Amino acid sequence: MQFNSLQKQISRREMLRDSFTLVLLAQVFPAPLLRPAAAGGEVQAPSAADLLASMRAKFNAVPMEKQKLADNVTMFDGPGGAVTVLNGPDGKFVVDTFVAPAWPKLRAALDGLGNAPVSQVINTHWHFDHTDNNAHLHAAGATVIAHENTKKRMSESHDLPVLYRGADGALASLHFDPSPAGALPQLTFPTGYNLEVNGETLVLQHFAPAHTDSDIYVHFQKANVISMADTFFNGMYPYIDPGTGGNITGMIAAADKILSLADNDTKIVAGHGPLGNKADLTKTRDMLVTTRDRVQKLKSAGKSALEAVAEKPFADLDPVWGNGIINGDQFVHIVYLTL
Repeated sequence: MQFNSLQKQISRREMLRDSFTLVLLAQVFPAPLLRPAAAGGEVQAPSAADLLASMRAKFNAVPMEKQKLADNVTMFDGPGGAVTVLNGPDGKFVVDTFVAPAWPKLRAALDGLGNAPVSQVINTHWHFDHTDNNAHLHAAGATVIAHENTKKRMSESHDLPVLYRGADGALASLHFDPSPAGALPQLTFPTGYNLEVNGETLVLQHFAPAHTDSDIYVHFQKANVISMADTFFNGMYPYIDPGTGGNITGMIAAADKILSLADNDTKIVAGHGPLGNKADLTKTRDMLVTTRDRVQKLKSAGKSALEAVAEKPFADLDPVWGNGIINGDQFVHIVYLTL
């Protein structure tokens, strides 16, 4: 049983890693660094639509798993991170919504919790793997709630240069159109928002820019559950989005904030990786401080990003943290850009 469980965890991690390696920002990961070792001739880079469809498909390939966090709080982990649901007579309150192809699985999972309708959807930030199924749930009667920057980012078009690994350093563009009106949050807030529902108090609070500039946490106070989404990658180097305000100092501040709220029994829902606790988040926070300080030292000494990578400043950390969706060299670039 232990071997089968480990095999499943490795398989899920590999699927997640593969989905993220399609999205390597050219400004973060220069083509010379990530160019395939063996040149197989010219390969035409895929279209932006094909790239995005491939990403969604790979996320959707990750099996969905269910975990009960409290009597009325359930986590579904899999196709694009984690979805957390508060269920009761006031309806279902859903945190994040997976990628679009996962909609049939998400709908079935929500239906499996009972007949209560989805009353409200809470987006933790703007990224597509957390907002893709907003429109389906809104069409079914749910109100979508998010920080005002989530609506702002979803209302904009985004063009991200990406490195297509199948070509010899070829660049393509990953294009996001503005989200349709039905997918946009209908209720937004600048700082915080509280809900008293199903006998639970939900506290929604904005972080200073961390993973993006739109991040919030959701604290289920009575259940002692906190959803951190992508401000917490449990057991792996995190992705930080420098294009929409993300920075490593903000990631550290986000960890410090949640550590001040958590006790040893708090269940902390990570955006990627297994369900965590205070000890897990403490380890992540300490790693973030260490990596920030090491790269800051190199940057202050005048090293370029590529020179910083060549120094291998995370060599001792990589065996623990570099086996997820971001490897050590890539994380040096991320940290460098977000200092």
